[in-house]
Formats: sequence, C-alpha cells, structure tokens
Amino acid sequence: MNEETEFTLEEAREGMQLAISHLEKEFQKIRAGKASPMMLEGVKIDYYGVMTPIEQTANISTPDARQIIVQPWDKSVLGLLEKAILAANLGFNPKNEGEILRIIVPPLTEERRREMVKKAKMDVENAKISIRNIRRSANDTAKQLKKDGTPEDEVTKLEAEIQKLTDEYISQLDTLLETKEKDIMTV
Repeated sequence: MNEETEFTLEEAREGMQLAISHLEKEFQKIRAGKASPMMLEGVKIDYYGVMTPIEQTANISTPDARQIIVQPWDKSVLGLLEKAILAANLGFNPKNEGEILRIIVPPLTEERRREMVKKAKMDVENAKISIRNIRRSANDTAKQLKKDGTPEDEVTKLEAEIQKLTDEYISQLDTLLETKEKDIMTV
C-alpha cells in the first residue's frame, strides 16, 4: 500500500477509536449500582455568573459503594450545588450537612436496570453509526484515490482493510455492551 492508502486507513482507525473512547465515557455515566464521582459529570452550576462543571467547584469522592460526598471549595456555593444536582434529574436526593453534600445512591430497581440497559444499547447503536459513517467516508476517499490514479488492486485492498477494521471495532462495541449489560443487571 502506498502512503495515501495508509493515511486513509490510519484516519479511519483513529476515528473508530474515538467512537470507542466516547462510548466508554458514556458508559461511565451509567451507574451500575455502585457510587462513582463520574455520576455527577455533566452537572453544571451557575458559579459567579459562569456555568461551571461541578467537578471544578468541589471535591467529589466515594467513601463507599453507596454514597457520594461533594465538598465544595467555596462553602457559599453549597446550596447551588444541591440545586444543580436535583435539577440534573439523576435520581439523587443530596443531603446538605453544612459543609458537604452527602448523596446516598439508592439501589437500582429491576425496572431502572432495564432502562439503563436500554440506554446502553442506544449509546452502542450511536457508536456503531459513527463507525459506519467513518467507513463510508474512508471508502469515499478510496474511490477518490482510484479516480486520481491509484491502482485498482490497491484501492480494492484498502476497501477490504477498511471493512476488516469496521468489523473489528463493531465487535469491540458488542463486547463492551455485553460487559456493561452484565454489570448493570448484576444485583
């Protein structure tokens, strides 16, 4: 393969790896019964007129599997943090203890677990769509290379490599989903 086809293949690999990384981040937000600081990722508070991620205003820790402690660096924002967590509709009810917020993570019901599995499947489907779009884009580039004079057998070989790469990453997504589903459904 020449440099252009190698570049196209490498671009496709990088894009597909980004889709996997994004899915893994999304999966960290889906709780599987254990408390995690990642559960509060995405919650923002109005910190002196600027919408600021909660993790930039407080120390978030998990002393055990059932609770999250949010300790703000500026005690005056404790009420704002509490409101932001409630407004995020995460199913948590933070308890204001004066200097910290204590969040007891309720055990998941069977119904809630099924909803989370459904969300995980949706996230995987979105990642698969991203990977297929990357494949289509790489194949379009391959067709363009053919028009620009790259030998047909090299382009065919490149398209086969792109498909092989796509299958590999789709398989990784299925494995990630299987693991996450098991994690969510385990009581």
